[in-house]
Amino acid sequence: MDTAAAEWTTAREGEPVRRAGRRFAAWCAGLLLAAVSVVVGCRAADSDGFTPVPQVLAFLPWLLAPAGLALLLALLGRWRLGMVWSLLVLGLLAWFVEPYGKTDEPGGASVAEFRVLTSNVEFGRGTGSLVPEIRRHKPDLVFVEECEYTCQARLTQDFGTDYPYRQAVAAGGSHGSIILSRFPLKATAGVTGTMGMPGAVADVRGHAVRLQLAHPMPPLPGQVDLWRRELGRLRDAAAATRAPMILAGDFNASQDHAAFRRILDTGLRDAARLTGHDRTPSWPARTAPPFGAQIDHVLVSRDFSASSAHFLNLPDTDHRALLVDVTLHQRG
Repeated sequence: MDTAAAEWTTAREGEPVRRAGRRFAAWCAGLLLAAVSVVVGCRAADSDGFTPVPQVLAFLPWLLAPAGLALLLALLGRWRLGMVWSLLVLGLLAWFVEPYGKTDEPGGASVAEFRVLTSNVEFGRGTGSLVPEIRRHKPDLVFVEECEYTCQARLTQDFGTDYPYRQAVAAGGSHGSIILSRFPLKATAGVTGTMGMPGAVADVRGHAVRLQLAHPMPPLPGQVDLWRRELGRLRDAAAATRAPMILAGDFNASQDHAAFRRILDTGLRDAARLTGHDRTPSWPARTAPPFGAQIDHVLVSRDFSASSAHFLNLPDTDHRALLVDVTLHQRG
């Protein structure tokens, strides 16, 4: 057998292997695209879907990686439909990664500038790390989630003079929460939830400002409906409030969740978004900022502008704290 014939025979024998490899690459691309498309489809339909979609939606931008891998596999597998499918999914993801919510500035004169801090201290374990941050940054309002009995006692003892006004739900574990304030507070009913979500009205230089701590249940498997209902109650509270409002805490939701976007649709603005930090992760703290989701927020009504936002790393808690500087404006 001459050399040309031998090469032709070898090529024919290798063709089935190459075809099998292309089929395998196309098959893997199809699996990736099917999984990503379910999540992207729910996002496009303005729905949080069902488990595991709500859990994955929190990390929507990271789906660019499997979608990009699917495109590469479709190219290797010479699967034209898969290439088109991949490009469509990547385009939708790029569209949805864009920030959500309004950013228009209030037109009235400045009334008061102050600082707001929110922190989930994970069953109170991060209280010792939060205390020096409060002393360092001197926020005027502090919203603390998962602040159980020991946490509340520590904050009251250390800051009883600096923050003489408090509104709390006293409970153990993740159910306790507290609002500390330099401004006089009048208690309100708050929002009903599995975990404590106290509310108050602050007197900010003669202007009534509605304060509401947010801490709905997370979208755990089997509890997605409860998570959706509790976010809905926060949405209803925001929609019913006519006074300037600050709604802050651990929402267990990002801008990629429909239930959270409905809160923004009441007219509230995300202070992190207003300062260019709309995709900065706050949870889980071990992997943030390189990887994570922004589920801790300070939302403000259109009476406020925001000048800065900083995410603080606290040991002993799985959340980063969020510190924002806001300005209350006179209504026109």
